[in-house]
Amino acid sequence: MKQNRYDTGTGRITLVAVLSALSFIFLYVSTIVPTAQMGVVAIAGLFPAGAVVSAGLGAGFFCYSVSGLLGLLLIPNKGNALLYLLFLGLWPMLKSLCERLSKRWLEWVCKLAIFNAALSLLWIALRSVLLPFLPVALNSTWLIYLTGNIAFLIYDIGFSKLIAFYMVRIDRVLRKTT
Repeated sequence: MKQNRYDTGTGRITLVAVLSALSFIFLYVSTIVPTAQMGVVAIAGLFPAGAVVSAGLGAGFFCYSVSGLLGLLLIPNKGNALLYLLFLGLWPMLKSLCERLSKRWLEWVCKLAIFNAALSLLWIALRSVLLPFLPVALNSTWLIYLTGNIAFLIYDIGFSKLIAFYMVRIDRVLRKTT
């Protein structure tokens, strides 16, 4: 029986290196595009999820840390790199850990607690930078948290669907390749 190249250590390292490079490329592109920068940073966060699915949790952390550190060092917009490092790049691994909990309600409590902690950190650290650009309706903190939690729920459900797509369409093909 032939051994799949993907199952060897070299195959996994190569896959994680490619995913790290793609994640960094999207981080860099997020500084070039004039709009939807946060969306492009969110796309960069998909690649660590691929590493988690294909090679395990450690590979996801490796992909996240390599692309995040390169982002801090090389891209001009450090805000995008910080957003990636504080939440969007780290989320695939944290999501994987939360989804290992036995009860669904506990999983959602864990996810919302992590999101609100990250939102609080970003809000405290970047409030003076963000406040002038927010619509007047979002000047109250409770409204920021309400809209943020709703957006996060939509993001997490969509992210789960993208991970399922990756597992069915991409990871399965990678495993069959010899």
